[in-house]
Amino acid sequence: MIERRERRSRWVQRGRYAVQVEIEVLHPEKSLDDPCLEPKTVRWLDQVARRVESGDLNFLKSVGRVFVAVDD
Repeated sequence: MIERRERRSRWVQRGRYAVQVEIEVLHPEKSLDDPCLEPKTVRWLDQVARRVESGDLNFLKSVGRVFVAVDD
């Protein structure tokens, strides 16, 4: 079996903002478990989460689809 990569959508939500981003997941050779994230992807998702929390809409719009919670 050969290592396989694929793109997947991932949601990052903090407070009233959420952003849908595309990430690359890795299916390692000889592994039947769930796909893995590379360290650089985990660091990038952490950066996105911090920007979501701070409400940095310009950054969020540049990396994915942004959603804002509305009050009832």
